[in-house]
Amino acid sequence: MASDNAVLCPSAQPEWDGAQVIGVVAGTPEQPEMAYLNTPQPVTEQVLAMAGPLTPAEVFRFSAPCACSGCGHFAAEESKCRLAEKVVRFTPSVTEQLPVCAIRADCRWWNQEGKAACFRCPQVVTNNLKPSDEMRRAADYGVI
Repeated sequence: MASDNAVLCPSAQPEWDGAQVIGVVAGTPEQPEMAYLNTPQPVTEQVLAMAGPLTPAEVFRFSAPCACSGCGHFAAEESKCRLAEKVVRFTPSVTEQLPVCAIRADCRWWNQEGKAACFRCPQVVTNNLKPSDEMRRAADYGVI
């Protein structure tokens, strides 16, 4: 795995340093499905405005360098992302093939959880207003 400074979070916020757009959320609110971009795109005001009237993190998926201990999902003592761990534990696979992903080599979720994370990744919406019970449980900071 790359050093923590080079590892990318695949569920970042657009305002994080180094953020880039890695996909567009498609599907339905009940069954979102990310359409991965072939090449990550820079976050610009023009791109963020395209999300309106929704928030950018409801429409796009962003990656950015992992915030490590600056993120509530990060377990510093184990140097791992608990969100990735819980997405794998609590949510179903939505594909049987690895999605085409431009950040896989540097993705914290891939490096930590392997294929199991990738099989679930397309259903992740960073700001999901209608999460499934499984996704709500995975995103809950209090659940380990």
